[in-house]
Amino acid sequence: MGKGVPIGTPTTDPRFAALPVPPGKIVAVHLSYESRAAQRGRKPAAPSYFFKPASSVAASESEIERPAGTELLAFEGEIALVIGTPARHVSIEDAWAHVAWVTAANDWGLYDLRGNDKGSNVRNKGRDGYTPLGPGLIDARSVDPAALRVRTWHNGQLVQDDTTSALIFPLAQFVADLSQHFTLETGDIILTGTPAGSSVAVPGDVVEVEVDAPGAASMPTSGRLVTRVVEGSTVFDPALGSLPSVDDRQREEAWGSRAAAGLSATEPPSSALSPALRAKLLEAPVAGLSQALRKRGLDNVSIDGVHPLRPGTKLVGTAKTLRFVPNREDLFRSHGGGYNAQKRAFDAVAPGEVIVIEARGERGSGTLGDILALRAKARDAAGIVTDGGVRDSATVADIGIPVFGRGGHPAVLGRKHVPWDVDVAIACGGATVLPGDVIVGDDDGVIVIPAALAEEVADAALAQETEDAWVAEQVAAGHPIDGLFPMDATWRARYAEAHGDAKA
Repeated sequence: MGKGVPIGTPTTDPRFAALPVPPGKIVAVHLSYESRAAQRGRKPAAPSYFFKPASSVAASESEIERPAGTELLAFEGEIALVIGTPARHVSIEDAWAHVAWVTAANDWGLYDLRGNDKGSNVRNKGRDGYTPLGPGLIDARSVDPAALRVRTWHNGQLVQDDTTSALIFPLAQFVADLSQHFTLETGDIILTGTPAGSSVAVPGDVVEVEVDAPGAASMPTSGRLVTRVVEGSTVFDPALGSLPSVDDRQREEAWGSRAAAGLSATEPPSSALSPALRAKLLEAPVAGLSQALRKRGLDNVSIDGVHPLRPGTKLVGTAKTLRFVPNREDLFRSHGGGYNAQKRAFDAVAPGEVIVIEARGERGSGTLGDILALRAKARDAAGIVTDGGVRDSATVADIGIPVFGRGGHPAVLGRKHVPWDVDVAIACGGATVLPGDVIVGDDDGVIVIPAALAEEVADAALAQETEDAWVAEQVAAGHPIDGLFPMDATWRARYAEAHGDAKA
C-alpha cells in the first residue's frame, strides 16, 4: 500500500491513527455520484458541501452509537482525500497535486435529526464517532483520480460498488472549488460523496468500507474500515433544542428506497385539508356529519366517550395517530423513557393535524399533560383526541388548543400505559382511525371521516342544516311535525319552491 511521507507530528490519539495529523477541518460533498443522483431523483448543477467537526473522526475499527429512541442511522461509504500542501485559489489542473493521500471513510448520519438540520448536517452527521477513517493511506501520486473504487459491505454483503469514473464532478474539482472560498490546509479532509446503496444499520450490524485502485500496477488499497453499531443511552433534552423526528420521506432516503423502508410503492396522497373544505367542516355540526356518513353506510365512526375540555370547542383536522399498549414493567423500561413514541408524535405533528391517541378507554392515568399540549400548539396542530385521561386538565384547557378526552387524571403515563407506536391504524373510543383520516369534534363528540368522503359529507351536512333550519321555522310557526319532519312530498315541494330548487 503506497503512502506518502508523514507530515507534522503524528498524534497518539487512536481516533487519528490512520492520518498523518489530525484534520483542521472536514468538508463533505452532498451529492456527487450519478447512481446516487438517480436514486434521489435530482442531479446538482454544481457541488455543494457541509462541514463535519474533527471530533467526529473515529478509528479504523470502532463502534458507533445509535442514540436511544432513534431509528435511522445510515452508513455512506466514501473516498476521503487528505490534503498534503495548502491550496488557495488553485486551478482544476493543479488541484490534484495538493492531495497527498486517499483513504476510506464512512460518512454516518442520523436521519432522525436530518430534517431539523435543514441541510447543514451539523447534528445528524457531526456526532462523535460519525466519521471513521482508514485504516491505510494510498499515495495520491500513485493513482488516477478517475479510476478509484469504493466498496461497502453490510454484515458481509456487498451493498456499494462504484468508481470515480461515475462521478458527476471530478475529484480535482472539489479541491479547486473549495480553494476559491477558503484555504485547504495540510491534513484537511474532503469526503467526496457516496454512491447508491447507502442504507440503514441497526445495533449489532457491522459495516465495512474499502477504497482501492484496481487498475493501478501496485493495486493499492486502504484496507477494510470496520464499524460496529451499538445501542446508545443518550437521552435528548427537550429544553435544549429540537428533538429527533422522522417521517416517511426521511425513511425513504435513509433506507435508499420506499420498498427497503417497508413503505408502499408510491407516496400516499396528501391528507391536508384545503382552506375551503376546512371552512365547511368548521361550519358543519358533528351530528349532521354523522347523519351524512350513516346515509353512506358508515355508522361506526364515532369516537365514543370523549368530550372537549373546554365546552364550545370545535375541532377540525387530519389524524396523526399514537398508540399506547397496557403497561408492562419491562416494556415501559425499554419503550417508556427517553425519546419515546409519545414524545416523537408530539414533536413531529404537522400544522393542521390532530393527534389521536389510542388509550383503550383507560381513564386511570393521563395520556398527555400541559407540556405536550404546549408542544402541539407550538407546532400549529389542530388539536388532540384521547380516549384516556388528561393530566393538568385545567391548564391544558387554558392553553388554547382543542383537546377532547375522557376527563382529568393526576397519574403519569407509566401507571397504565406504554407508548408504543405512531402513524399506524389505531382504535380510539371504539372507532378505527387511520393516519390522514379527517377528525371533526364539537360538544356532541368526535367523528372520523375517510378523507376521500370529506368534501361530499361536508356538503351534505351543510345542505341538511339548511333544510333543518327551514323545518324549524315551520314548526315554530305552528305547523305539526307529522309530514314535516321528515318532509313528505307536499312539504318537500314547498321547500323546493321556497329555495328555488325544483330538484329539492
